[in-house]
Amino acid sequence: MQSLRLTVLSFFLSICFSGIYAQELDARVTVNHQQIQGTNVSVFENLQTALTEFLNDRQWTNMQYRRNERINCNFNITVSKYVESENRFECSLVVQSTRPVYNATYTTTVFSMRDPNFNFTYQEYDKLDFRPDLINNDLTAMVAYYAYLIIGLDMDTMSPKGGTEILQIVQTITNNAQSLTTKGWKAFEDSKNRYAVINDYLDSGMENFRQMQYKYYREGMDVMAENAERGRAGITGAMTLLKEARTNKPMSMLPQIFTEYKRDELVSIYKGKGAPKEKESIYETLMGINASQSSYWNKLKQ
Repeated sequence: MQSLRLTVLSFFLSICFSGIYAQELDARVTVNHQQIQGTNVSVFENLQTALTEFLNDRQWTNMQYRRNERINCNFNITVSKYVESENRFECSLVVQSTRPVYNATYTTTVFSMRDPNFNFTYQEYDKLDFRPDLINNDLTAMVAYYAYLIIGLDMDTMSPKGGTEILQIVQTITNNAQSLTTKGWKAFEDSKNRYAVINDYLDSGMENFRQMQYKYYREGMDVMAENAERGRAGITGAMTLLKEARTNKPMSMLPQIFTEYKRDELVSIYKGKGAPKEKESIYETLMGINASQSSYWNKLKQ
């Protein structure tokens, strides 16, 4: 009888605790195929389901994430061409990740980028698998690249350069993908391609950029709800690091990419708030990095 009770107790405990830990990502995948006519839509629906399962069911690292700690992210794929006889897709990808703000009910964007060369072959019901040391599939290599990048950058927002080990996996994927023929993996091919992004993140000259990530989120955004002035001061300090990163490596696109997905947030933080001298400094920094967004930066002075 005692043995039976222990067995039943173990069973119920396993049920109770089975949902505590989960994979790292809480990803939503959409495959927009409106540009493709005359093709059975099941291949696109199957691709969406397969990628959703690949991202969410895989254990990407050896870390334990609770369900409420999973990283929210979106993979929005737009198909511009599909050659059914070759199972070939030509697409663009918009990938975005967010994280919650401490003591607040809203989230903040950690990463957002458009990849115009998200091209691959995929046959309906293909099994998606991945090994960082054996890159022979464009689709899983690209998705894994962004999965690890999202995890690494999220960790950088939690502790200074906390995502280094994970970001090095991204670099390994990039190095091992050099034999692939699709665009996005090669050095000097594009200043914003997959190679350039991870190369700049791990470049010693861009260390200030990674330090900026921690200061912006942990010492800035996470403090705002409790003390708006102190939180804004943390973000102002982060902008100084952003400026230094731009100075250290003027050709890197990371500072510009950052300002593009942070523009609305930065305006809301400084518009009508802060000292004029502080706002002028932020304005000059952002104009120096990304003058194309001047209509947003002008609002900082209000």
